[in-house]
Amino acid sequence: MLISEALLFSGNEFVGIWFYAFAWWPYIFFVDWLVKRKTGNSLIIDRTREFIALIPWSVFIWLIFEWFNLYLKNWHYVNIIPELSWRWLGYFICYGTVLPGLFETYELILAYGIIKKGQVPRLNDARLAYPWFMLLGILFLILPVAYPLYFFPLVWGSFIFLLEPINHALGAPSLLREWEKGSFQKFYALLFSGLICGFLWEFWNYWAISKWIYTVPFVGDIKLFEMPVLGFLGFPPFTVECYVMMNFINIFRGGNTWEKDTPKPEVSFKVPTWIWVALHLAFYAFVFHQIDMHTVKTFLLQ
Repeated sequence: MLISEALLFSGNEFVGIWFYAFAWWPYIFFVDWLVKRKTGNSLIIDRTREFIALIPWSVFIWLIFEWFNLYLKNWHYVNIIPELSWRWLGYFICYGTVLPGLFETYELILAYGIIKKGQVPRLNDARLAYPWFMLLGILFLILPVAYPLYFFPLVWGSFIFLLEPINHALGAPSLLREWEKGSFQKFYALLFSGLICGFLWEFWNYWAISKWIYTVPFVGDIKLFEMPVLGFLGFPPFTVECYVMMNFINIFRGGNTWEKDTPKPEVSFKVPTWIWVALHLAFYAFVFHQIDMHTVKTFLLQ
């Protein structure tokens, strides 16, 4: 990571174009090493299969938000690689860091006791919240697409409300269940992980050649790097959303989970691998093409 920083600031064009990958993959491995050193158990070393599985699912989940951005138009890409094969490979390599980066940071926060307590009054019966959560989830999905100018922030919370009741009902890892125990420790750790990764996303993006820029309405002109300052409020709920979405997906992966010492769901299903592969490839191709057509503003000159 340090070598990449040095090459970037020395004007190395290749590193500047691929800087996102050169920054984030070393960060993920470094944080994993810190967690392993502290706890004796890390995602990469001890839960390798789940770490590898997170990479394509990271791409898949992020592409859902790229699809939303076709309506929101909140960010665009500039100075992108013109060759399609390398460009799409770059999409995969870069989007594949989202979940590993967030979840490794989350485990780092818990491992080093940065958030030790999160005691709150117990939720007596989470099932009573199901209808309200589902209603909010549906509204949070529909309104940003129907009226993106006014409701674009709701995307960064929609799947929390929509999927968390399902996770809880089927016995999957659930923040509602943590609330029933009177603990918000995981919730707070996820929020803090989002702030850390959000800062790093924007910090490293600012100096890169191939990068993203924002066109977010109503958040003011005061920026930290490329992001309007108020926009940083979206990163914490986005991290919670990724956690909830991945827990939901794992129900259909036979109940496997990346999280240490977490029991499998009471109800789970094993979707054949070939179906997942076909779904991923079709979704990648569709959204990658849409990004090329609508989200990429400029390509590098050949």
